[in-house]
Amino acid sequence: MSSTTSSRLFKPLKIGNNTLQHRIALLPLTRNRNDNEHTPITIMEKYYADRASAPGTLIISEATATSYEEQNQRNIPGINTEKQVAAWSKIIDAVHAKGSVYFQQLFALGRAGTVDYVKERGLPYRSASDIPLDGVDAIPTPMTEAEILQTIDDFVSSAKNSVAAGADGVEIHAAHGYLLDQFLSSASNKRTDRWGGSVENRARLTLEVIKAVSAAIGPEKVAVRFSPYAGFQGVAKDDIEEVYTYLVKQIKQMSPSFAYLSLVEARGDPNHVVLGHKLINESKTLDFLLKAWDNFAPVVVAGSYTPETAIAAVDGHYKDYNVIVGFGRPYIANPDLVYRVQHGIPLNKYDRSTFYLVMSDIGYNDYPFSHEFLTTKVGA
Repeated sequence: MSSTTSSRLFKPLKIGNNTLQHRIALLPLTRNRNDNEHTPITIMEKYYADRASAPGTLIISEATATSYEEQNQRNIPGINTEKQVAAWSKIIDAVHAKGSVYFQQLFALGRAGTVDYVKERGLPYRSASDIPLDGVDAIPTPMTEAEILQTIDDFVSSAKNSVAAGADGVEIHAAHGYLLDQFLSSASNKRTDRWGGSVENRARLTLEVIKAVSAAIGPEKVAVRFSPYAGFQGVAKDDIEEVYTYLVKQIKQMSPSFAYLSLVEARGDPNHVVLGHKLINESKTLDFLLKAWDNFAPVVVAGSYTPETAIAAVDGHYKDYNVIVGFGRPYIANPDLVYRVQHGIPLNKYDRSTFYLVMSDIGYNDYPFSHEFLTTKVGA
């Protein structure tokens, strides 16, 4: 086995109140293993705990709905009821038992909800404006001022519930065409009130959520995710640098402490990764945003990384920044991913056809640990 322990990828790094022992993170991954009431089930405890097996790993949960009204895709989780909080608490305890760090990703779906499921539940199908998603035969209703303010409150209550369940912090999902991103993009936000129009107005909801959640649980427990170059779910932006430079400058002014910033590279656009479309911003980099952020807090970067490109990123392109590399699909198939990367062990191949098998252990808890990892643990 070759070792990569000399790389910055395996040097400790502090995020919020916690110290990571390396710079590999489990990215948020929708897996649809929750029950029909949007509550985590027992098999999820093993799944998350296994991927936390290297002590000091940053584990970020799958996207978790902030309210009953936003649980608008089948078998995604919520963290709103006592039963949901209790179920997440067991998962978080299992992660902590491995000595790792846990953040709950929180999101509201808006027009990204499944239309027939929204109707089945008797809930409004809504967004920033009445701009439909391509290929969806439904027009969302523009949210009222009261609904927008309630959305902020919902992020706060779900953040409090996450901390009550034991989470070390929360990651606010403002990426990939979900509700906050729908407000950020002029392609999906045609409002003329204080929540739309200018960059400042389109950014208002995201910033108000961050501000309110930070006040509720402490800014050192708050992170946010952005995908500047993603066109997924109809939120491509023609003013990328202006929008995201403004956002990070405003976040830096809120508090001297913040857990981390999560950013998706241009090549990580789900339009390409999930749907197979051609990349529209392939040559673009996050450099302008890293420069504006200026090491205010660590940055998680995501975008089809391999062990080799992750090492090259932290030791090369991002050598001047405190960067954590997030892994998604490879982490699904390799519960001991950190150990494999560190020791140059080949990765298991993932099977995309099993990614979203509802409440199933297949493609979830049946990927093996490496022989080397198991041997090391037995001899420890």
